[in-house]
Amino acid sequence: MVRAQDGDQLAYARLLKAIVPAVRGLVRRKIRQDEALVEDVVQDVLMAVHRVRHTYDPSRPFLPWLSAIASARAIDALRARGRRECWEVIDEEAVFEHADESIAQGHEQLAIQQQVGSLLSRLPERQRNMVEMVHLSEMSLADAATASRMTLSAVKSVLHRALTTLRRDRNTDYD
Repeated sequence: MVRAQDGDQLAYARLLKAIVPAVRGLVRRKIRQDEALVEDVVQDVLMAVHRVRHTYDPSRPFLPWLSAIASARAIDALRARGRRECWEVIDEEAVFEHADESIAQGHEQLAIQQQVGSLLSRLPERQRNMVEMVHLSEMSLADAATASRMTLSAVKSVLHRALTTLRRDRNTDYD
């Protein structure tokens, strides 16, 4: 490690290769029965060693320094896994038993849109356009009058006739 700190690339490559089995053993003491997580932590330890290699004190033993890094990385990984597992659903049967509400809401929304479209299709074009502008697009009466080149009173009259027709048609549909 001292030669690696001095910039010897070959010594640094040999050091990393030599410490992998030791790091794997240190990590396995903390993490049992999850080889994928062990390998992830081994890689994390190697990256940490690379980042903090300048902090190693050559007058002290190397293995305790490496062991402290490996232990800290393993504990961090276990904590992160615990936080993830706290939120993850593992019971697949429970997932399939509960329908996705957004799908049901989408179907309801589509049914409403089709119903509105069906009702509006019964209106004459001028009345349908006025209902779409004022009630569906939420235009003001004045803006609808300007957009349709009609007077404000004409817009009110057309809209009133359209709504009366829609109420009448709706009531006959339910009788």
